[in-house]
Amino acid sequence: MTTPTPLLLVDGHNLLYRAWYGFPARIQARSVSRDLTGVFGLAALLRKAHLAHADGHEVFVVFDAEDGSTTRVGADDTYKANRAAPEPGLIESLADIKRALDLASVRWIEQDGCEGDDVIATLTTTARTEGRDVDIMSVDKDFYQLLADPQVRVLNTMLAEDRRLIDGAAVQARFHVTADQWPDYRALTGDQSDNIAGVRGIGPKTAARLLADGRHLEQVPQACIRPAWYEQWQRALRWREMIRLDCKVELPDDLLTGRPTNAMPRAAQLLETLDLW
Repeated sequence: MTTPTPLLLVDGHNLLYRAWYGFPARIQARSVSRDLTGVFGLAALLRKAHLAHADGHEVFVVFDAEDGSTTRVGADDTYKANRAAPEPGLIESLADIKRALDLASVRWIEQDGCEGDDVIATLTTTARTEGRDVDIMSVDKDFYQLLADPQVRVLNTMLAEDRRLIDGAAVQARFHVTADQWPDYRALTGDQSDNIAGVRGIGPKTAARLLADGRHLEQVPQACIRPAWYEQWQRALRWREMIRLDCKVELPDDLLTGRPTNAMPRAAQLLETLDLW
């Protein structure tokens, strides 16, 4: 019996921001004053991760839609409200990035009305029903909630090499909650990147204690909830729903091929072929 091809799902915007801010010097086109750091960096980082950690995997890149946060902002208008506008050129580099992925035969999607995290969660669910192992390349801890399945891991190439592949056991060992409890834990402790404040006075240790024995927010004994937390508890329940990923996003059929992706050309070669230099 043939083993299904494992899948590497890439958080495209997350990787773009890493590329844009992670290089010690800007990468400029030779002929004009044009910043190519985004497209060069993303292609280089993705190629390196594929070769080092996902050889034989199908690689699929997921981007956030421009209107992807609409639903969550509708539930709470403070969601991601603390994020500064991206630097000029960062988002504009997406068009060239998509051209580079096409040239490298790496499939991608930007689904209207959807955050990339929900698309990744849906594709993960689909792949697992087909018996495929899934790795998710991102530094976003929201994906930890998907690690309740032992065949799903998060790949964070910013960590030391022996810690880069994170599974549910690693989450529990570090944070003392299960992957299934991650939205509860994050609602209590907060998530600055998404402007989720968390409950004042509750840090990681207290959150883990409140969620002991696999409890979720509504199962925490009343005796354990301090009076100062009561007012914020309903907000924490709302935050949890925002943190939870939607695993049932409506997507086009046959996005995934089930076949391994060939190694990408070097970033410089891609830019040369696309006449970006």
